[in-house]
Amino acid sequence: MAAIPAVALLAASGSDEANAQTTAAVNALAASGSVDEAKLMEPGALPDQVIGDANAPVTIVEYASMTCPHCASFHEHTFPALDDKYIKTGKVKFILREFPLDPRAEAGFMLARCSDNKYYPMVDVLFKQQMNWAAVQDARTALLNIAKLAGFTQESFEACLTDQKLLDDVRAVRAKGAELGVTATPTFFINGKKYSGAMSIEQMSAIIDPLL
Repeated sequence: MAAIPAVALLAASGSDEANAQTTAAVNALAASGSVDEAKLMEPGALPDQVIGDANAPVTIVEYASMTCPHCASFHEHTFPALDDKYIKTGKVKFILREFPLDPRAEAGFMLARCSDNKYYPMVDVLFKQQMNWAAVQDARTALLNIAKLAGFTQESFEACLTDQKLLDDVRAVRAKGAELGVTATPTFFINGKKYSGAMSIEQMSAIIDPLL
């Protein structure tokens, strides 16, 4: 899993120091590569879960793992601001794609895909509750308890997690990400340029604003 970019944002005692720190943060946002946007947006094994204006000037594709702490941190601390500032205002189209790092992450994504068009709410709950299922001994029971709150029954839960085609498709989405150069999570492609790590809203704004 990717670490947050090592930018020391210490408390500033004056404006010059604050500006220097801001500059350092922006400098840390250099893209680590790029991909052909047409290839990035090619249909995959599973339909993209798109939120935002289809014609937004900026497209963000995130590859994440449900058991990745940095991914959970991004979705808890940065995504709400990204949603309010850019997605709901029509400036950004956002797509989350599956890049599971282990079987538990695969199970989490499968449940999100089975959640009756509640993909993002289910993802949000699983990230917020990550320590309650991803790091416990009996993850299956923990996931079942969370899934029941989302409307699953024991039967629909079992049916989802034993759906071999869905598992194969989730793995195919990960394989496509690997072909695009994803090696860690979270990895973001912003208008085709690649960035790794759980960025803050300030860091994302530094990338997005010049594209608007």
